[in-house]
Amino acid sequence: MNNQTFALLEIAQKQFDQAADLLNLDQPTRDLLRTPLREYHFSIPVQLDNGERKIFRGFRVQHNDALGPCKGGFRFHPLQTVDTIRALAMWMTWRSAVANLPLGGSMGGVICDPHDLSFAEQEKICRGWVRKISREVGPDLDIPSPDIMTNDTHMIWMLDEYETIHNIKAPAFITGKPVGLGGSFGRKEATGYGLIIAVREALKELGIKPEDTAASIQGFGSVAQNAFQLYKRLGGTVIAVASWNQEDKTACTFRKKDGVDLDELLAMTNTFGEIDKARAKAAGYEVLPGDAWLEQSVDILIPAAIEGQITLKNVDKINSRVKIIVEGANGPMDLDAESVVEKKHILIIPDLLANAGGAICSYFEQVQSSMNYYWKKDEVLGKVDTQMTSAYLDISEFARTNSYHLRQAAYVIAVDRVARACQKRSWV
Repeated sequence: MNNQTFALLEIAQKQFDQAADLLNLDQPTRDLLRTPLREYHFSIPVQLDNGERKIFRGFRVQHNDALGPCKGGFRFHPLQTVDTIRALAMWMTWRSAVANLPLGGSMGGVICDPHDLSFAEQEKICRGWVRKISREVGPDLDIPSPDIMTNDTHMIWMLDEYETIHNIKAPAFITGKPVGLGGSFGRKEATGYGLIIAVREALKELGIKPEDTAASIQGFGSVAQNAFQLYKRLGGTVIAVASWNQEDKTACTFRKKDGVDLDELLAMTNTFGEIDKARAKAAGYEVLPGDAWLEQSVDILIPAAIEGQITLKNVDKINSRVKIIVEGANGPMDLDAESVVEKKHILIIPDLLANAGGAICSYFEQVQSSMNYYWKKDEVLGKVDTQMTSAYLDISEFARTNSYHLRQAAYVIAVDRVARACQKRSWV
């Protein structure tokens, strides 16, 4: 087992344990919430374009559905493990609860690298995954959505397979669909915008104007791109962006000290959020090592790539100017690193809250699909802003009242809501 993926589950469970201790939860409730309610592991046989057959491993983990149907991502990743999926499903339960959504948490995926697969092969994997799990998912059971290396095209393939199997129209089965085929306006922007909405509220509390700040971002997928867009609109300046470079299998940090141009960088970025190194150099960007994003002289750090990126090994590289770390990725910081960051008096906006914008908009998409009535983009994003702002202010006030860090406050609120739902159902 990969040590990092094991650590991810260990982090998720330790965070839960800390919240459970603060809440004085009884042992049966702890036992119920510390592990998933259900797990599904299966093989997906696929005939590749060259005629060969290959078996892919698929998963779906449903952590808890006391508050409502499970909701969680579907990802492609070559190093995927079920422990990673377990951790992400647990975090999705807490994220739904923090955002005050009537949903539980789940996560799924397939071990594969879409870089090495044609669109036809990816479609076969998506449809094969749905065939294996179609009886255990659905609008009233478990609603998938895009995650790492999946997008609206994958979602519509999966919806089509589900509807074919059940001989129904069920657009609320899955979210992240294309607009015009049951998808919601604002879905692509929601997670990244949610990050910056949380940053905006934090800056207000700190008495700092956004236009007086600079940021460094890790990752350049949809979340990071849209966070960049809204942050720029508020007046902030991004000076560095870190991205994976598929050509030489390394991460690089692309820096312009006077400010990165978003449109310029997007023009040299592929659909996986990978920036063309040669074009970036030609455009005058400094190309630095992959972890250089962490050591920039900025006010805000935005880890928006993958899990486990800030550790005890690199946490001391964080510049003394940094005031806020907003977690766009799930679990980007390990527990040891977090204790060091807290001693530096840096405000951590935890992933449960920071990237809840996507979960909120996914819920709105599900609601619209169920009604077969769709809102305009400004209305959707306005509702996301309202819900995110409310969640941030609730958690911030709770943290101040109880002398908690924001992560402690978010976990206590989330775990308490789910635990109460389980107890009212007489599950414990």
